[in-house]
Amino acid sequence: MKYEDFKEIVHGRRSVRKFTDQVIAEEDIYEIMDCARYAPSDTNSQTWEFIVIRNKDKVKKIEEMTWDAIHKLAARAEENGKTKEAKLLTRSFGPYATAFSGAPVLIICLATPYESKFREKIFDPIELAEESVWEEEGIKSSCLAIQNLMLAAHARGLGTCPMTGPVLLAQDAIRDFLDIPSKKQINMVISLGHPQDQPKKLARKAVEEIVTYVD
Repeated sequence: MKYEDFKEIVHGRRSVRKFTDQVIAEEDIYEIMDCARYAPSDTNSQTWEFIVIRNKDKVKKIEEMTWDAIHKLAARAEENGKTKEAKLLTRSFGPYATAFSGAPVLIICLATPYESKFREKIFDPIELAEESVWEEEGIKSSCLAIQNLMLAAHARGLGTCPMTGPVLLAQDAIRDFLDIPSKKQINMVISLGHPQDQPKKLARKAVEEIVTYVD
């Protein structure tokens, strides 16, 4: 592959929130998952799993769970005198957090705790870290797989949008609804579909702003 071709995939990816009704081929889903699983991970622990929801009623149910949580939070904010914030929550953040509702596929991205021979034989015996640290390690590797997934989807002409809002707001309800074991963290959700349009390229910080060289 030429570098410029790869750069075009990376620079061309967008967070897509509007999709057509076109069904996503099973082959497309398989191929992007095949790319996701080749992400690097801490000692090849591969701390990722994915739930692919193709049932629109179930996607709608998760949207309803998210809105229920938003309305409850808004009501609590109103009671505490935060009227402005309550309105922003429902009118601004609400549609943003539920932008997956029109997607033909919703992917629930999970992270499993970090497990390895190093943890078993060294880290745990010397009590190197608490369980929360290993959960965080799982999240890190899961995020790498998710990036692979989104780039692969874009390369196949599909659009995605990563969202943590539903997890932040309705994690417990989603966990119960999908029967997700407590040891598996819900990292984020990804909407997947054929883009209805191509969102504009958003500004990015210059390389000079984010890189420090140490010689």
